[in-house]
This record gives sequence, structure tokens and C-alpha cells, in this order.
Amino acid sequence: MAPSYVIVIGMKIRKWISIPLCFLLLFLSACASAGEQAAGQGEEETWNAPDEDYLAKLSQQDQDKEGPREETKRVGVAMPTKTSERWINDGMNIKAKLETLGYEVDLQYADDDIDLQVSQIESMIRNGVNCLVIASIDSTRLTEVLSQARDNGIAVIAYDRLLMDTDAVSYYATFDNKAVGTLIGGYIEDKLDLKKASAEGRSYTIEFFMGSPDDNNAVFLYNGVMEVLKPYLKDKTLICRSGLTSFEDTCILRWSEDTAEQMCTQLLNEYYPTGDLDIACSAFDGFAYGILKAWQKKGFSMEDHPLITGQDAEKPAIKNIAEGKMDMTIYKDTRVLASKCVTMVQALLENGEPEINDTTQYHNNVLTVPSYLCEPVVIDGDNYEEILIGGGYYTKEQLFQ
Repeated sequence: MAPSYVIVIGMKIRKWISIPLCFLLLFLSACASAGEQAAGQGEEETWNAPDEDYLAKLSQQDQDKEGPREETKRVGVAMPTKTSERWINDGMNIKAKLETLGYEVDLQYADDDIDLQVSQIESMIRNGVNCLVIASIDSTRLTEVLSQARDNGIAVIAYDRLLMDTDAVSYYATFDNKAVGTLIGGYIEDKLDLKKASAEGRSYTIEFFMGSPDDNNAVFLYNGVMEVLKPYLKDKTLICRSGLTSFEDTCILRWSEDTAEQMCTQLLNEYYPTGDLDIACSAFDGFAYGILKAWQKKGFSMEDHPLITGQDAEKPAIKNIAEGKMDMTIYKDTRVLASKCVTMVQALLENGEPEINDTTQYHNNVLTVPSYLCEPVVIDGDNYEEILIGGGYYTKEQLFQ
């Protein structure tokens, strides 16, 4: 292929491809002669090469005329899993509200895979997010990546689950987790009138199915439950035949429904072979499903199922409550929590002051994290229609289709 040449004449640039060399030389000679003639007729004309930053300067001049362009701020939202519908709702609510405010949102779910969640957060940091909202799987495994966020000047909000062992967290948005426990314990106390039973010397059997040991909220919930029920365990109004009443003995890793089913099956086989378990104190709707499966597989009548509690007001749980298969759950309006979290993000990104209502309860082993606690609500057969359907959280078709 013939070589290409660029010929500069005055301020204009032309490009010829495959020009034979002899014709090129003749052309250059003609140009030189013309130049000499022009010089002889008047003042010598000179030409300077354009500044190499010429285009950049022009671009800057255009920007100065238009004024500064406001850069869209980006928020990374890391959710733990899609196995529970509440996390799907949380993530989508936060994303929608932030986008309405004009922020760009990177929403990721980690499928309960800790390494995947770390990788997702690292990617968000590399992509230049201005704020991180993190609902952790196991926050003790996030300390290194959270340090990266801090070193990059990225604000971090712990969502629903406290981020432990780090100074990189700015705020915490959650429900009052101890109150969740006291509501569960209080429901059992009131439903079975334990005060009267205690006075009359009657007793009920009970087993506990508590939350994941890597979730700090589970400890708060357990403490709330025991604040109400421990006196009845002490005076034998409540009898736990297995003797498993500590958090360490009753916690269920990753809030696993399958593990709850296995645990209940083992308890029924060993301690309640005739199905005389009165109370299954469950910290999560998923545990309740596992308990019901174990109960049915043993061949026990659903009419004689134990009092079963739950948390999260999932659609299957509400349907079970309506059908009399489950007694109660805790409703945590994730729309409210998402809204509070979004106001925190907005305040941090716009140099405002986030709204908080707790500065004492949530110490993460490094610092006490300023928090906003939303209020949980008990749901049972008497009020689910009024609160959940009437409040627009679910439609009747969603629950009973």
C-alpha cells in the first residue's frame, strides 16, 4: 500500500492517500515558489502550530459559558438475599425513592453469599458511588471493604442489620429489634394468659427458634423475648423440655427455613412424640413454615398445632394466619424503613443532618452508631385485614390468589 502524507497549507489541513512521491515533490516545489512571490509582494506571513491543549481550552470555555454542570450522585445498595420477599421489597423501595430524588442507584443482591457481597461492594467503590446502603449477610466479614469505603470518603449507612467491628459506618436505619422480641413474648403471655396460669400452677411446653448468630438484630430480639418470658420459665409456668433456652442453643444460621424444620423435627422426635408442644416461639416467618412442615410430616393434626409466632408479615405467613395455621407475625413496614433510610442518604449527600431517635442502644464494638428505629406492629387474625390490606401493604388478591 502506498504511504499516506499530511500537507499543511496556511491553517487548513488536507490528507491524501496513496499520492506518488514524484507528484508530491512537484506540488511542494510549486507551493514554495508561490510562497516566495507572496513574500516579495508584502510583509512576510507567519503561521504557528495550534496549542496541543486547544480543544480542551475550547471545551472549558464552553463549560464556563454554560456554568458548572452538576454531576449525578450515585448510591450503592447492597442487599443480602432474594430468598425472603421482604429484602426484595426493601431493595426496590429504596431504589425507587432514591431515583425519584435524581440519584443513580446500583442495587445488588448477594444470594446469602458473603464473598459475593464483598465483591459487589468493592465494585460499587471502584465505580465511584458517593454513599453505600448495606444490609449485611455477616458484617464481621465486611470490615476490610468498609475501610476501603471510608478511605475513599464514601458515607456508609447500615440498613436493618448493624455493621459490626468498624468505624466506617455513619448511621443505622432499622426497626426497634428489642421491641420485636418483647412483642412476640408479650403476645404469648397475653394469648395464653400466663399470669393467670402462673397463679393457678398451670404450665405450657415451649421451644425456641431464634435468629441467625451473625445478625446482631437476632440478639436484640432474643433479649426482648426473654425479658417477657424468662420469669415464666423460672417458675415453671413455661417448660422447655429440651432445656435449650440460650441464644447460642436456639439460634439458626442465615435464618434458614430448612434448618428450622430439621431442628423442629428433632425436637418433636425426642421430646414431643405425641405432639404435646404448646408453643413454638419463632423469630421469623420462615422458621414458622419449617415448623409447620415438621408438624405435618409427623402426622399431627393441624387443628392441634402449637401457638406459632413469626416476624416480617410475609404473604404466606398472613395466609397461614388467616387459615388458622399460624398465630401471629410482626409487621415491619419496609416502606417506612426505606423512606427513613433515603432521608439519611439525602442528608449525607446534601450536607444535611439525618433524623435519628436513638444514640445509646447500638454499639458495634467500636462505636455507638446513631440510629433511627421504626416501630414494629403485631399482626394476627384479628387485625391483618385492617392494617395490611386497609393500609395498602397488600391487596386481598396478593394474599389469597
